[in-house]
Amino acid sequence: MVNESAANGLSVLIVDDEANIRRTLSYCLEDEGHGVVAVSNPSDALAAARRGCVDIVFLDLRLGAADGMDLIRPLLAESPWVKIIVITAHASIESAVEAIRQGAEDYIPKPFTPDQVRLITRRIGRLRALEAEVAVLRENLSEFGPFGCFQSRNPGMQRLIETTRRAAASDAIILLRGESGTGKSVFARAIHQWSRRAGKPMAVVSCPSVPAELLESELFGHVRGAFTGALRDNPGRIVACEGGTLLLDEIADLAPAVQAKLLRFIQDREYERLGDATPRKADVRILAATNAAIESRVAEGHFREDLFYRLNVISLTIPPLRERPEDILPLAMDFLAHFSKANHRSILGFTEDAMTAMTRYAWPGNVRELRNAVERAVILGSDTRIEREDLPHEAAPAAMAPSVGDFVSLSLIEELHIRLVLARTSSLQEAADILGINQATLWRRRKTYGI
Repeated sequence: MVNESAANGLSVLIVDDEANIRRTLSYCLEDEGHGVVAVSNPSDALAAARRGCVDIVFLDLRLGAADGMDLIRPLLAESPWVKIIVITAHASIESAVEAIRQGAEDYIPKPFTPDQVRLITRRIGRLRALEAEVAVLRENLSEFGPFGCFQSRNPGMQRLIETTRRAAASDAIILLRGESGTGKSVFARAIHQWSRRAGKPMAVVSCPSVPAELLESELFGHVRGAFTGALRDNPGRIVACEGGTLLLDEIADLAPAVQAKLLRFIQDREYERLGDATPRKADVRILAATNAAIESRVAEGHFREDLFYRLNVISLTIPPLRERPEDILPLAMDFLAHFSKANHRSILGFTEDAMTAMTRYAWPGNVRELRNAVERAVILGSDTRIEREDLPHEAAPAAMAPSVGDFVSLSLIEELHIRLVLARTSSLQEAADILGINQATLWRRRKTYGI
C-alpha cells in the first residue's frame, strides 16, 4: 500500500535556529516522502521561499535575536498559498492568537511528537490537493465562459445536443470534433455536468501546449528524482481527476511516446508514474477533442490506429457558426448578458446596424470569435447599446456590407463575395473551386481588391 503522504509529497521549509530541531524534523518529513529545506534565520528563509514553490513552513517564533512572528507576512507575500505552522517552546494563548491573526495555519508547542508532525502534514497535503482542484475548476470556468451554446435554434445543432445528453449518461469515451472555436471544450464541460461524475473534478490537458518530454508526467505524474528537475512528487492529472473527467484537447497532437500509455490506461484503467514501477488504478472518464482530421494522422503513421479506434467510440462533430447563422444573435445576447454583469456595465442590447453586421459576417473563428468580439464591445462601448462601430473591424467594416439587389456596383458585390468565401474556406484552391474560377484569376481579383 502506498504511503498517503509519499503519494502527495509536499515542499517543506523548516525555519529554526536549533540544529537538533532542524535535523529531527527533516528526518521525520523526508521519511514521509516530502522535500525539505532547513534554514536557521529569516533571510535564508525568504531566499528559500523565492527559489521555489513552498507548500508548508514550520516556523520557530524565536530565531536568535529575530522574532519569527515578523516573518509570517513576508513569507505569505512571497507565496500566498503557503501554510505556516508556528512551533515554539514558549507557547502562550496570546502568541497563538497573534500567529493566527498574522496568517499562520496552525500552532504547536515544543516538544512535539513525530505523529503530530505527520498528522499536520497529511492534513495540509489534502488541503493543497483540494486547492489545486479548485484552481483547475476556476481555470476551466474562466476559459469556457457562459454556457449559451446549448440554446440552439438550428435543427442539426439541437439533434447534436440531444445526442450529447444521451452519451453523457454513459462512461463511454467521446471524441469531439470541429473547427477551432466551435465550443468543443464547452461540450466537454456539459458532458461532465450531465454525467454521474458531475460532483467530481474535471481538468483539461492541451496536448500541444505541454512539451512532449513533460506530457507523460503531466498526465500520469512522477516521483521525486525521476528526471532532472523532479524535486518533488507530482501526482499527475489522472489522480487530480479521480472519479471525474479528463479532457485531452487537440488529441491528434499527442506525443507518440505517450500514446501507448494512454491506450493502456483506457483499456485497463492502469498506469505507472515516471520513476515508479508500482501499477496504479484510477477511475477517470476520458474525453478527447480535435480540430484536425485525425484519420489522416493515422494514415501518416503519426497516430496509433488502435488508440484512434478506442477514442472513436462516440464521435460528435460540432458545426461551425457559419452553418447555423440563426444562432449568432441569441449567442451574442448570452455573451452580452454575461460580460455586462462581469464588467459591471448596464448594456441593454445591440443596435440594428450591429445586429445586421454580426449576421452578415462569416465568423471564421466561430463561437470563440463571437465571444471575444462581444466582450471587447462591452468593455470599450460607451452607450447603453452596442453600436456597429464597437465591433471589431473584421465583423463590421467601416462601410456596411451591401446585399444583392442594393444600388451598388457589381465590383463591390464581387469583392464582398470573394472576401466571405475566402474567410470560410481552408485553401485558395477550395475558394477558387467554389467561385468557379482558377487560382490565377482569384489571385488577380485579390490583388485588385487589396485582399
